[in-house]
Amino acid sequence: MAKWSVRHGASLRKRYQAVLEQKRDTYVCSVCGKKAVRRISTGIWQCKHCGATFAGGAFTPSTEAGKAVERIISRLAEGAAAQAAEAK
Repeated sequence: MAKWSVRHGASLRKRYQAVLEQKRDTYVCSVCGKKAVRRISTGIWQCKHCGATFAGGAFTPSTEAGKAVERIISRLAEGAAAQAAEAK
């Protein structure tokens, strides 16, 4: 890593390298299940296999906040389904 010299510190260089590796890695597609999702631009991800394009985090397709929202939505959907079953 030539652009980072000694004055920047080892821990900073290691964190920067970890972020770059996350950004360049391939991820599993939520649509087709293949490990073919790549970053197109900041927050835009595309599956090379099925062509699905979706928004996500800047460096990973899903963020911790996004996972929390998905859990909340699934709990609300389960509650609505349970209420509909009770009403019948």
